[in-house]
Amino acid sequence: MEKSIMNDLKKAKKPKLKTLQARENDLAQPNKQLAILNGGLFADGELPYFKDKISEIGQFPLRPNKLEILQINVGYMCNITCEHCHVDAGPTRKEIMTVETMEQCLEVIRNTGAHTLDLTGGAPEMNPNFRWFVEEASKAGIKDFIVRSNLSIILANPKFNDLPEFFKKHNVHVVSSLPHYTRGKTDKQRGDGVFDKSIKALQLLNEVGYGMPDSELRLDLVYNPSGAYLPGDQMALERDFKKALDEDFGIQFHNLFAITNLPISRFLDYLIASDNYEDYMYSLVEAYNPSAVSSVMCTNTISVSWDGWLYDCDFNQMLGLKVANKIKHIKDYNEDLINDRNIIISQHCYGCTAGAGSSCQGTVA
Repeated sequence: MEKSIMNDLKKAKKPKLKTLQARENDLAQPNKQLAILNGGLFADGELPYFKDKISEIGQFPLRPNKLEILQINVGYMCNITCEHCHVDAGPTRKEIMTVETMEQCLEVIRNTGAHTLDLTGGAPEMNPNFRWFVEEASKAGIKDFIVRSNLSIILANPKFNDLPEFFKKHNVHVVSSLPHYTRGKTDKQRGDGVFDKSIKALQLLNEVGYGMPDSELRLDLVYNPSGAYLPGDQMALERDFKKALDEDFGIQFHNLFAITNLPISRFLDYLIASDNYEDYMYSLVEAYNPSAVSSVMCTNTISVSWDGWLYDCDFNQMLGLKVANKIKHIKDYNEDLINDRNIIISQHCYGCTAGAGSSCQGTVA
């Protein structure tokens, strides 16, 4: 089945910068993605299944450690449509977390052992109740309160222009995605004009104190490759980004996180359409690092979808792989019960264990 899906995807004409859902692309359906990930090279025995690789080091079944990070996706709506988005987010996506589900999340935030709250999207700022949620969540005493921003949202509409001040007021740790420090590579992945808006947004964040060397207002950037290859050394990339952004635009930031593109959603579509899927999977498997397995993000994170369902990680959420536990929704949350589970894995997990490993907080090994 996966071969016919892949052939149809290669032939399909894909309008630029539309979500898979808007194109009615087969890969908008998680089961179609899983059919590809579980078939082909792996079903034929050319490459080992991920479970077999971690069995070699006694890590199967993969089990969680102590919960540290509660990652909440407040909606798939976004002001831009990035070429490699694993969420398939965009302006046409209408999935938005309701106040009722936010209230359920707040109850868990007040009682969980997690020290980090990580709000993501889409563009999380586009949820109409985003500011209320931040205000309420900031009272819960979380040590590290992250909002993942695409930066361009700050310039997308006048109502978002004051976000830097709002983030500062609530001591939000801003983690911002920026594909590259050059206009061409950034706009190729994110759309024309996004780079200039992102640079202006970073400057506005700097103006209120974010990212400055001695500032406690944390500003970190996220880099992921623009093509079918793995990211380079995180520290080297950070030096290059800091040098270029400072010299060209006077921009300061704290850290850069290098994240491997996982072969799901729009990046999977890109790999198939460009005939890079098999080569990329070979690259991931060949770069498999067993020392990264114990530190992958699913071992210390719970991901909550816009409608309150629980997942081992943000990537499993996009593949529709709910936690293997009787507690499956935020309204029923019980930390002791949810920690007693096996983590669901598939071949996309090679992306988190390739090279130095990869998580939402950058490299892990």
